[in-house]
Amino acid sequence: MISLLIALAVLIAGYFLYGRVTDRIFAADDRQTPAVAINDGVDCVPMKTWKAFLVQLLNIAGTGPIFGALMGAVFGPVVFLWIVFGSILGGAVHDYMSGMISERHGGASIAELSGLYLGNVVKWIMRVFSVVLLVLCGTVFVTSPAALLARLTPGWMNGTFWAIVILAYYLLATLLPIDKLIGKLYPVFGVLLIVMAGAVLGGILFSGGAYKVPELTLSNLHPDGTPVWPYMFITVACGAVSGFHATQSPMVAKCITSEKVGRKVFYGAMISESVIALVWAAAGVAFYGTTQLLNNALSGGASNVVYEISTGVLGVFGGVLAIAGVVVCPITSGDTAFRSARLILAETFHLEQKKIKNRLLVTVPLLITGGLLTWFAVSDEKGFGIIWRYFSWSNQTLAMISLWVATAYLVKKGKYRFGSLLTALPATFMSAVCMTYILTAGEGFGISTKIAVPVGVGFAAALMIVYVVLWTRSQKHGRERLS
Repeated sequence: MISLLIALAVLIAGYFLYGRVTDRIFAADDRQTPAVAINDGVDCVPMKTWKAFLVQLLNIAGTGPIFGALMGAVFGPVVFLWIVFGSILGGAVHDYMSGMISERHGGASIAELSGLYLGNVVKWIMRVFSVVLLVLCGTVFVTSPAALLARLTPGWMNGTFWAIVILAYYLLATLLPIDKLIGKLYPVFGVLLIVMAGAVLGGILFSGGAYKVPELTLSNLHPDGTPVWPYMFITVACGAVSGFHATQSPMVAKCITSEKVGRKVFYGAMISESVIALVWAAAGVAFYGTTQLLNNALSGGASNVVYEISTGVLGVFGGVLAIAGVVVCPITSGDTAFRSARLILAETFHLEQKKIKNRLLVTVPLLITGGLLTWFAVSDEKGFGIIWRYFSWSNQTLAMISLWVATAYLVKKGKYRFGSLLTALPATFMSAVCMTYILTAGEGFGISTKIAVPVGVGFAAALMIVYVVLWTRSQKHGRERLS
């Protein structure tokens, strides 16, 4: 229990200390934001800071910090370290930079930012990659709530029925101005997500010793036979580092009314998500007693585990929270996934989005694709697992690229001599994780770790060398301009 409380305290301290460092290196100022300068009434709409924070939290969270954290808890207490330091040094920096750099470029997507700072080839790769990731994400966040609703309703309301209902909602959320549906519903759902985690934490802390959170010690880092590298860093994305957030932050970047609130909205939402992830990771092992028992429970589905923990710790009240959370939270990430995909495609084909006709032209094909993938996931028992694994790797690969985009931005900006290390170091780490995973994973190349790990580390080292060379050149050119 002490380890959990210390981890929570470090996360909060990280927001005030490292968040301030991040804000200073970026150098937020008083320039007009897209919400003020553009204000198109559809995507660029002024939003109060507290509302922008809650919308950002729901955009990035969904069930990620719940399901991912529970699956990550199987790796043992070492997951606490990844959630805490991964978020402070990587994830929150990643989200802040993705949002604020986008805001500096009129709310541009991560694909467009990649083109500006890494070249046109990368831009086109990212356009395709990010849209595929977003459609996969939207599909993942249709199937899980649809399956749970099917179990709670009459037989004729099966998974297909609920998937169609959810996709119909996605159509509205993707098309309507952001303040008409998302801006009104998300603050309520954001509070629900926070209350849900707070109630579970309180139930564990004040259980009278019935639930014990394992302590983090050198001899208790992870269970024997459970390899941490690179699998834990892919499994726990939301709550630590997640590339999906780079597709969501630009959406809220179009709505903040001042750069000065960026730390609260972007860095703060990520830290909040990490607190939620930390609570659920701790709750998973505390409730079932061991990582093995938790792993066994997860074989029956993460939704069932959330329900069992919530009802076991909080009774009927917990059951209501669990159902609401597991149904609502993924839907509120799926809808913004399709909305982000619409914005990226609109940028790509230069389709002005103020007209409903243009929005429909982009949205309908996206939702048809998502519907077909959903049908595959629902009709094939292995379908959901296949989609989830590819989504997880794609997610972290996008995080890696986004961090390198932010690094290129900071190198070009060059206000602080070593400021670009803020993003270069986590970018290098994620490069090693992503390359090693795709080489070793069954859905990848299935290569032995004896080969994959050195190749993954070598790949990351090569990117760091390129960064050092480019940074050195930028410093040299900067001195020449001054002389």
